[in-house]
Amino acid sequence: MPKDTQDPPSRHRAVITGCGAYAPPKLLTNDDLSRIVETSDEWITTRTGIKVRHISEDHETTASLAAEAAKRALEHAKVRADEIDLIIVGTITPEMVFPSTACFVQDAIGATNAWVFDLSAACSGFVYALHVAQQFMENGRINKALIIGAETLTKIINWKDRASCILFGDGAGAVVLERKTDQGRGILYSTMGADGSQWGTLNCKAHGSRYPAHRPLENPDDIYMEINGREIYQQAVRRIVESVKSCLDHCDLTIDDIRMVISHQMNARIIESAAKRLKLPDEKVFVNIADYGNTSAASVPIALDECVRTGQIERGDIIVFVAFGAGVTWGASVVEF
Repeated sequence: MPKDTQDPPSRHRAVITGCGAYAPPKLLTNDDLSRIVETSDEWITTRTGIKVRHISEDHETTASLAAEAAKRALEHAKVRADEIDLIIVGTITPEMVFPSTACFVQDAIGATNAWVFDLSAACSGFVYALHVAQQFMENGRINKALIIGAETLTKIINWKDRASCILFGDGAGAVVLERKTDQGRGILYSTMGADGSQWGTLNCKAHGSRYPAHRPLENPDDIYMEINGREIYQQAVRRIVESVKSCLDHCDLTIDDIRMVISHQMNARIIESAAKRLKLPDEKVFVNIADYGNTSAASVPIALDECVRTGQIERGDIIVFVAFGAGVTWGASVVEF
């Protein structure tokens, strides 16, 4: 049994009882991209591991994707929407500036008794949100929560920029958390971090208060996301390794105790480099970036849902979520499923 470092005296835990995911049906392949920018399937696959990504149509929004994933998670958990006390949506592509995307999700699924908000931590958004809800549950403030990662990143992509347009896709994933006293199950430990001095490595400048909508941008392309791939690569590998090691150390676990590490799907090469440093065998590292691209906050819950549906994770397995994103932010959680 792993060492328990975060459980309060009440012994209540935040337990994942259901998961769900949704991605738009429209697909964009590497060959499709080769007709938009100067690239090829071989070039993209070799550098990123991505083969295809899901693209939202004009009528599909972050909230609509999130609501569909939420409905599937509720069905899997056998929980009614009106039983949910809290909804957190991790996203950097919100429905609009305000109100929160979570408000739209609440209305769409009929979660009339929930209080809701969005959390902006980029690719770390789902892991951050999971940790926030964990605290509320362990403190006895809520009983059931929906934690969602949802993004429509292709709506803020510069399709002339090969460095970014090949990477991202759209989708949403969700989990139902329930406050339980099941010994051994639930979120065992979480660690989070951030370094705001590195914001320039990955950002989208428009249109916040620094670059308001009424002021013309000096560079019109600043309306799109900007990425420094080489710097992100180095930082991501280091922070992923540090976060996973921290989790294992705090829970008195080894790699042998872990059934699966589910990383944010940013780049297959980053995941492979981190896994190599952690001495993780291939069967303990889940990678589905080939089928989705980088879906930011949505990637961890989408990957979890696929692991569960395909039987790669079963009740009682110990798994680790880990993510690194713009901010820069990072975090990891150990979960007994």
